[in-house]
Amino acid sequence: QVTLVESGGALVQAGESLRLSCAASRSIRNIASMAWHRQAPGKQREFVAAFTSDGSTNYAVSVEGRFTISRDDARNMVYLQMNSLKPEDTAVYYCRAFFQLKVYWGQGTQVTVSS
Repeated sequence: QVTLVESGGALVQAGESLRLSCAASRSIRNIASMAWHRQAPGKQREFVAAFTSDGSTNYAVSVEGRFTISRDDARNMVYLQMNSLKPEDTAVYYCRAFFQLKVYWGQGTQVTVSS
């Protein structure tokens, strides 16, 4: 089992940066995939960025070049650095882990970008 806790969400102005953190309850070295998703009001949850099982990274087209996913295996942490934020990035951001054929989600952290 994996417990995920996100933090770092805030209200920011367009163009500013923010870093989200996801703390995992177990070693992320053993987790096949770690990812960030987001859900805007009235919309479905969507993929943002991920580490795959081979260690490579994937990004949604809408965030590529602005967002960077990173990890600290020693601290069991995954981060999402978000630069050049836009109002359309406003959403609840969720950390997701795929471990032993199960998907685990954190509780989410709110990011609001004002214009």
